Amino acid sequence: MLTRRQLLQFSAGLLTYQYGQSIAGVGRSADPKSLIQRAIPSSGELLPVIGMGTSRTFDTGYDDETMTRLTSLTQKFFEAQGQVIDSSPMYGSAESRVGDVLRRIKTRPKLFAATKVWTTGKEEGIEQMQRSAKRMNVTNFDLIAVHNLEDWKTHLQTLAAWKAEGKVRYIGITTSHGRAHDEFIHVMRTQAIDFVQFSYNIDNRVAEQTILPLAMDKGIATMINRPYQRGSLFRKSRGKPLPKLATAFDCNSWAQFYLKFILSHPAVTCIIPATSKPHHMVDNMQANFGRIPDKQQRAEMLRLFESL
Repeated sequence: MLTRRQLLQFSAGLLTYQYGQSIAGVGRSADPKSLIQRAIPSSGELLPVIGMGTSRTFDTGYDDETMTRLTSLTQKFFEAQGQVIDSSPMYGSAESRVGDVLRRIKTRPKLFAATKVWTTGKEEGIEQMQRSAKRMNVTNFDLIAVHNLEDWKTHLQTLAAWKAEGKVRYIGITTSHGRAHDEFIHVMRTQAIDFVQFSYNIDNRVAEQTILPLAMDKGIATMINRPYQRGSLFRKSRGKPLPKLATAFDCNSWAQFYLKFILSHPAVTCIIPATSKPHHMVDNMQANFGRIPDKQQRAEMLRLFESL
């Protein structure tokens, strides 16, 4: 029996990669230039799988050198067909810097603007979301999620009303680093949400136990943060040659290897690595294209990582 997610993807004309098999789908082409996209289950809208996070990296001052670097970084993101930029009021000046960069880019490419609400109280939440829109230089957000479940009952009511009014297209919840999973799962099971955001990577696979399968079952899109475990994955692989296996799914760096491992799980919709360096952005965005590891390759990736 097809799940709700599969039905929506088929109705959107998308044949996705399924765990353990290939369905001539998006990202399974032999062409390394093929853009990988996955569907938002609640709508069927396709998103490129590699987005951009802004935690820490966009929490900066406003000076010429910084703004030139952030603008270059963002332009490289868009040049590689990235769309999803995710921020939060929790990230200091990040929302403002995103807005500053978008104002500098005269011809704005297609953008999927995402932020979060991170406060207590209905009016406080509304005021914060309105400030976020001004800071990020967007009229309406594509996605607003409740950050770390902060007063989620209040904010999800507001967001549901905003969605019905066309003020936001998608709503959801987040957890920054795996805390409060029980409550997170409860919200997934009981609330009408479009997205969940949480940590998941080759060295932190807790989400495979319940969150990822539940997202598939409930038809909820997933946005993955901390794909490099705050850099600890690179410390483990530093100085080690990239496995030959990586060429089978169009990777030429450890960064792409780690991103493609995450993408090999069929419940993953989008990943939001954060970087402050334009050349790292170029590297990350190459994982937006080409082939995705199959079930056997995924198992071998895990074995190789554990042997480092």
